[in-house]
Amino acid sequence: MLNDSQPLSGAARDALDAGTADSTRRAYSTDWETFTAWCATTGHRPLPATPETVVEYVAALTTTPRPRTGRPYSPSSIERAVAAIRTAHAAANLAPPSTKGARIVLRGYRDRLARAKDPAAKARKAQPAVPSALRAMLATLDRDTLIGRRDAALLLLGFASAARVSELVALDLADVPETEHGIEASVYRKKIKAFTDTAIPYGSSLATCPVRAVRALRQAMVEAGRSEGPLFVRIDRHGRIAPPMYRHGRPIGDSTGRLTAQAAAQVVERAAEAAGLEGQWSGHSLRRGFATAARKAGHDLVRIGRHGGWADGSRALLGYLEDSDRWEDNPVAGTGL
Repeated sequence: MLNDSQPLSGAARDALDAGTADSTRRAYSTDWETFTAWCATTGHRPLPATPETVVEYVAALTTTPRPRTGRPYSPSSIERAVAAIRTAHAAANLAPPSTKGARIVLRGYRDRLARAKDPAAKARKAQPAVPSALRAMLATLDRDTLIGRRDAALLLLGFASAARVSELVALDLADVPETEHGIEASVYRKKIKAFTDTAIPYGSSLATCPVRAVRALRQAMVEAGRSEGPLFVRIDRHGRIAPPMYRHGRPIGDSTGRLTAQAAAQVVERAAEAAGLEGQWSGHSLRRGFATAARKAGHDLVRIGRHGGWADGSRALLGYLEDSDRWEDNPVAGTGL
């Protein structure tokens, strides 16, 4: 008979990993390695960790400069580190340590940062790529080239589908069939672990129409010898699709040339920089821009969420809409001032 207290099997660990987003899993892995290294140097036991150990660790993170930035961890990074510790215990079939004391330390840290008007007290948010910003970004592209067509399709489809860049780069040409009404994109939404059939209608302007942008990319790829496989692929400055890449003489990268999520995010960042747009831009700017623009256009919260693959009642989506509504639906308006 199986003893419930024994560690998880390798197969069970793999199953847990498969249910966690890749980016989250990588972040948790790094956080856990940092925690175990700290335990090794301070004489604490990482597994099972005591509540006091977690308090000590959080307190250390609030004061120890990070090698990359020279500043202590941000509150959001510490929150993730605590979550990584709890996740590691659960994966080892151990009761996670209480984090009540650690969260009290974290609240005090947030308060100190806020009183000092430290920028780290505020969560960093990507700028929303609303249509006016998108038009500026598109204007920097040479859409007569294969790279320009790829980048235009990525920006416009990413916005219109409200997809994360990891979801965008997972799309194949077969996943975005064109119909008389537009594109019916089959997007696998990682956070809700489900496919959504996302309807993308024709745009009112040729320059910003996602359907025509994807059609132009598809036609250019066929001319270059590609009619199946990934929708968004690596292209070199000579217009070659999926040129081989090597490191230390060994081939690296997806053999089909599929873009990575990081490379897709860089498309957004480069276009924003070229357009002279201020603020922080990332791959998430497209998803955030869709939510902001759709809300401003008066669309229903539930329809916005389901179109973009947000879970009903998503706190992240509500946060985007609150940012959008602070001027458009400001509660001060109409109060008689």
